[in-house]
Amino acid sequence: MPQTSISMSEGDVFHEKQRLELCAIHALNNVLQERVFTKETADDICKRLAPQCVVNPHRSVLGTGNYDVNVIMAALQSRELASVWWDKRRSVESLCVSKVQGFILNVPSRVSLGIVSLPLRRRHWLAVRQVDGQYYNLDSKLKSPLCIGGEAELRSFLSEQLSQDVAEMLLVVQREVEEDGSWLNSDSPKK
Repeated sequence: MPQTSISMSEGDVFHEKQRLELCAIHALNNVLQERVFTKETADDICKRLAPQCVVNPHRSVLGTGNYDVNVIMAALQSRELASVWWDKRRSVESLCVSKVQGFILNVPSRVSLGIVSLPLRRRHWLAVRQVDGQYYNLDSKLKSPLCIGGEAELRSFLSEQLSQDVAEMLLVVQREVEEDGSWLNSDSPKK
């Protein structure tokens, strides 16, 4: 089994680094702060999601990863967690961050071959999580975790990320938080 590069800098913050097109797996493990999922477990989820398909629609046909949101959601469910799509029409100020275990964002990413950046954009999964009172950007393309700061800095970071037209965000929460909607501040209208 190939080794995944793991960094534990910035104190004891777990951080898997990018390998192949496995950013969804890295984002899951980084948000959970432990190596739980592998390419093999993600491929098994893909097979369960589309058992009759010769070409699985939930991953790259090349077998290099590039897993879709369904794989992330099923993986979180297997850990008794839930994911909530964030409605970008809302302000991140309406988010009750104390009820959120972590954030998984899907953002545009440049494609490069070595040091040459190509004029193409792909989608990339990254994780954000609080560790020891500070929020960290745990993007697997970073050399090490990047400390965002406290709640105010987190909200600024998320707002900036979501301002990109095609960026999306999943909230990683306990199942009961998803069910009762407590991830949203009580003074915010539910949509």
